[in-house]
Amino acid sequence: MRTAHTADQVRAAEAPLLEALPEGALMARAAGGLAARCASLLGRVYGARVVLLVGAGNNGGDALHAGAALARRGARVDAVLLGASAHEAGLAALRRAGGRPCSAADAAGVLAGADLVVDGILGIGGRGGLRPEAAAVVAAVPQTAIVVAVDVPSGVDATTGEVPGEAVRADVTVTFGSLKAGLLVAPGADHAGIVDVVDIGLRPGPAALEALQAEDVAQRWPWPQEQGDKYARGVLGVHAGSSAYPGAGVLCLAGALGAGCGYVRVAATSGAAVAVRMAHPEAIVVHVEPEHPAHGVGRVQAWATGPGLGTGRAEQAGVRALLAEGLPTVLDADALVVLAADPGLLRGREGGPGAVLLTPHAGELARLLGVGREEVEQRRLEHARAAAERFEATVLLKGSTTLVAAPGEVPVRVNTTGTAWLGTAGSGDVLTGVAGSLLAAGRDARDAGSVAAWVHGLAARLASAGGPLTASRLAEALPRAVASLG
Repeated sequence: MRTAHTADQVRAAEAPLLEALPEGALMARAAGGLAARCASLLGRVYGARVVLLVGAGNNGGDALHAGAALARRGARVDAVLLGASAHEAGLAALRRAGGRPCSAADAAGVLAGADLVVDGILGIGGRGGLRPEAAAVVAAVPQTAIVVAVDVPSGVDATTGEVPGEAVRADVTVTFGSLKAGLLVAPGADHAGIVDVVDIGLRPGPAALEALQAEDVAQRWPWPQEQGDKYARGVLGVHAGSSAYPGAGVLCLAGALGAGCGYVRVAATSGAAVAVRMAHPEAIVVHVEPEHPAHGVGRVQAWATGPGLGTGRAEQAGVRALLAEGLPTVLDADALVVLAADPGLLRGREGGPGAVLLTPHAGELARLLGVGREEVEQRRLEHARAAAERFEATVLLKGSTTLVAAPGEVPVRVNTTGTAWLGTAGSGDVLTGVAGSLLAAGRDARDAGSVAAWVHGLAARLASAGGPLTASRLAEALPRAVASLG
């Protein structure tokens, strides 16, 4: 499990170390790790041109000390001083090593030939975007230069990932002691590039955010047992698709089957039933009336509902009837419209947050919370947590970084697999089927959502190979993604 912490947690963990260690020792550890990473990126340090963008705080001090180390190895190092002052010891070390400080007025000249640019403008305590002078200097960084951010890209909130104004876009972020939560959450994650953690001896305690790794997913996956049968891997009810959108039901079912669900029963209206039967003869398809989707379907252990249903009165009544069954349920797409109209629908439900998974994209979450979509996109972590508390359910917020939030003091999970090509019609329907299969196999909503997102993202990488992706090909790649875990 990869874990991340808030800026406050990191500062609290630094305090006892700062008291126990000689002055400057903690900065020396950080700067040493930073210099080593910069050297590895340059390959040949001697003769390389390095430019430091230096703010007034300790972040700038880290950059100056690292720059001094590179200068001692033969790099030409220029430091653009962007604060009212600069870290005294760091500036002195740079000068002793032959580095040259300069002002923002000289930035364009020194940046023109830079091989590597070190962003030490703002640290984890920075608030707001870059000031105009700093933003102008950052804009002058040549595209050919490697950009390395110190601890966090300047302008990115280290705790939330918010980017309220102009910010640095790094190729690599070298962060100290612990991953910062804002480096894993969009839009901040989009500015961080590759993130390296330098161990400086911090022990920041319980995580605010966590990311599953392959071994974590493998441990949570419902592998078939030698003496098991199809029922042992779960029986899922799929309530998706309509005459207008039959493909949504087909894709949701494809997600469940591709993830290895043992038995799938499909509650389908007449328009969707034909399409589902033709696409997936493995499933048991029952023709139902929209108001009574569970009638005649038979025993299931969980439901996945919402993709392509439609939002008429009959369809909304059907979602309510399904929720009244009291089984673990994934609510997606049109099922979320029902919840938006009745925010108290899930409160006090048997099984609590572990039995219900909501899978909105930013627009759907905005409607659920009564805010603008742009607010959700800018503060994804905050809004995912807020929705989990308001609806007493686990929330999987889809997007460039998928978040899974449950109520209470548990870390939010962030998914680190996937590709931008996942932004294609039908991919969310496939995800609903995968998550539903895991609920049916007995996983709680938090594990079902985060494990489903991880495997879904890996399947997207396998299916796209760096190019365009369709939801059908995504579903076909799920067995390969699962097999890679074994």
